[in-house]
Amino acid sequence: MSSTTRLYMILFPNQALVGSQLEPQDFSRHFISGSSKYYSGKLIFAEIEPSYRHPYFPIEDCLKDMAPHSDGRPKSTKYISTYRVLEHIGFEALLDLYITTPEGHTLKLSAGPYDATHKAGLIRVYAEIAPVSMMVLSDYSFPDFSTFITSPKSKVGAPKMFYTQIDLDIDEFLTSFEANPLAPAPIPDIHPSVLRESVLELRKYVDKHTKGLSLANPLGKVSFRHLRHGFMFAGRSESRFYPLPSLKEIEASHFRFWKTM
Repeated sequence: MSSTTRLYMILFPNQALVGSQLEPQDFSRHFISGSSKYYSGKLIFAEIEPSYRHPYFPIEDCLKDMAPHSDGRPKSTKYISTYRVLEHIGFEALLDLYITTPEGHTLKLSAGPYDATHKAGLIRVYAEIAPVSMMVLSDYSFPDFSTFITSPKSKVGAPKMFYTQIDLDIDEFLTSFEANPLAPAPIPDIHPSVLRESVLELRKYVDKHTKGLSLANPLGKVSFRHLRHGFMFAGRSESRFYPLPSLKEIEASHFRFWKTM
């Protein structure tokens, strides 16, 4: 372990900017199983360029307290801010993104180009993670959703947003629902009939492009296997995309993560 201070922006399950002398994998394990603050579940966080400074954050004050313990153990966590964190982080300061299973296995994601093609009018399910936590149905493509959700005209967005897409074939769901309305929900905590009615409403009104599904984001109950494309940091004038490798690639290079994801 290193005594070098790192900056981490936690995005899920809570939101915070913290200082830590733990490397990413050790930070994940500490957050999930080593802290006195009990937590059991997924963890998503991004490493921030250590030289990043913004007047909103008292980073220098934090660094003064980042000394190893008397027995030599590195300082695990020092909270800098828990309010409006993403809003004050420039995307140029984002380094790697880390996603962690409840078992503490972590996968590092690096930023990359977004080059997927999209079928016009296809309805998708988006999970807004930070700073807003919601599930949204939309016919906007993955990048176009960025424009909508960060627009100053949007009454349900924010200046910056972190989100992903749930991989769900809407037509297949509708067919399955008609055959068996009592089948388990394809998305945790969202009743199948609510999902069906929302899809039909979105298809009925051509000028309507989004429909809220839930005020609570059930990401903690959704397997990382069921995410599509990756994760997007969206802003009004900037964005940063972190693609997810294929399941085959993850199995080959990060078997423990793949097994528990």
